[in-house]
Amino acid sequence: MPTPRRFLLALTIIAEILLIGCDSNRLNTAPMPVKFTKAATIADQAPDLTSNLPSSTTLAAATTLGGPIAGLDAGSLARFTAGQAEFQDVETVDDGLGPVFNEASCGACHNAPLGGTTGRAETRFGKMIGGQFDPLTSLGGSLLQDHAIGLVSTEHGSYTFVPEVVPPRASVTATRITTPLFGLGLVDAVPDAALLQLAQLEARYSPSSAGTAHMVTEIRTGAMRVGRFGWKAQVPTLHQFSGDAYLNEMGVTNPEFPNENDPQGNHAALAYNPAPQMNDTGDGVQKFSDFMTLLGPPPRGPRTTATDAGGFVFRNIGCANCHTPTLTAGDSPVPAIAHKSFQPYSDFLLHDMGSLGDGIVQGQATGKQMRTAPLWGLSSRPTYLHDGRAKTPEAAILAHDGQASDARARYTRLDASSRTALLAFLKSL
Repeated sequence: MPTPRRFLLALTIIAEILLIGCDSNRLNTAPMPVKFTKAATIADQAPDLTSNLPSSTTLAAATTLGGPIAGLDAGSLARFTAGQAEFQDVETVDDGLGPVFNEASCGACHNAPLGGTTGRAETRFGKMIGGQFDPLTSLGGSLLQDHAIGLVSTEHGSYTFVPEVVPPRASVTATRITTPLFGLGLVDAVPDAALLQLAQLEARYSPSSAGTAHMVTEIRTGAMRVGRFGWKAQVPTLHQFSGDAYLNEMGVTNPEFPNENDPQGNHAALAYNPAPQMNDTGDGVQKFSDFMTLLGPPPRGPRTTATDAGGFVFRNIGCANCHTPTLTAGDSPVPAIAHKSFQPYSDFLLHDMGSLGDGIVQGQATGKQMRTAPLWGLSSRPTYLHDGRAKTPEAAILAHDGQASDARARYTRLDASSRTALLAFLKSL
């Protein structure tokens, strides 16, 4: 096991590489691999984790949990306020809600606290056929909408829209809880090249747990981009994430998602859609995107000797191999975001999680692959893991599998004081 001094030096060099972004020349001076081994005890003098960041680092900050990112000008604050109003607005059938949907407002799933997650679970389903995943789109898959607008009357007659159910043909069913939205404007601004570079670094220094960038199509440009939002990193930008949510969560069509979902796969039922026109011209989608872009990252809790020691353990047993502590935003029209560093504790890459995968295939993401969940704001969540099965952070650690198996095993071998310190560190995020 490396000495604490040598270990911290290596971490400092790696942190500098991650903060460089796309500077390929600096990558040629990469350090030797850091080998994470069991941390038997915690040093009496716990290291100050902040000192591992280059002295020039400026961390982005929030005003309060659920508030705007610090340092916004008056114009940006006005956009945040308008976006918050749209975020909390309850859609109606006249607005285009439905015919099938999950909730009538964005805030219904993200208001504990504002921008967080209520732990609301949604269902996905599909079927494995000859080793291939079929999302059963002809039966309403893969995302199930569990609400409907009910009885409507149109020029075509009367029709009753009912909530979707998992069809008997489905052999794969998974639940996913809604994700927190804190600090996503910073994540949105990380250059694709930086995430691709991070995947290369992981492959070089921790190949057994290396992540994979999920390349997906950005609808607005048609370009292939690195996905970073959603449990499968299946969405590349906040704007697209917003449009996707309007359609798939509320049934509100918009320019990038102009076609209604067929209720339980029944396209003929859309003849009775009471709002068949484009439901949102893009204004609502943009306001929701503005709200998420300008929503601040979650503030860290108090730091103590125990939390600092726990941060050392976090790195020492390999958690930081996937839960990358620090990333840096690239260019942004918002000065409070542009080139600011932040600490999401995620690499936003896909990892094979073995039995912890949800079985759903989306794009290039296999049924076993999941995006590394950001750990910032952890203490504000009601449940943990993609399906909310874990009621405590420790339960979430013990459920890790696949590429995270080694880190889980190291956790189980920790002494009591090291384990307590690690959990205190997680609670402070």
